[in-house]
Amino acid sequence: MLTVNPYLNFAGNTEEVFNFYKSVFGGEFSSLQRFKDTPMAADMPAEVQEKIIHIGLPISNGTILMASDALESLGHTLTQGNNFYISLHPTSKEEATQLFNGLSEGGAIEMPLEDAFWGAYYGLFTDKFGIKWMINYHYPTHN
Repeated sequence: MLTVNPYLNFAGNTEEVFNFYKSVFGGEFSSLQRFKDTPMAADMPAEVQEKIIHIGLPISNGTILMASDALESLGHTLTQGNNFYISLHPTSKEEATQLFNGLSEGGAIEMPLEDAFWGAYYGLFTDKFGIKWMINYHYPTHN
């Protein structure tokens, strides 16, 4: 079943924000990745290394509040209104492609749908009505 999660962007204070949210909602982070943990880390300034590239906090059955730091030093521009996405998590690569192609038609693709370093088929776009979307299909892992 498709799941939908809010995805927020902050100007470098994601960790502070999510520690606050954690104090309100309780629970534990389902994921926390820093820029230093990515394949691009060697090309990033030292002040970026500890910032958050992705964090998740389960807040209800099946809903995860997610976020990242959108940093000007990495070419991001954060203004009120572009600091959130609707993040769709389809159950197949085919569904991901169908959702991406359908919703992005007439819009602006920010990142094409492609394999990402974290093991997902991923893309970003703004639809023709100005709504920002993420498509994030995680490939099944085999233990």
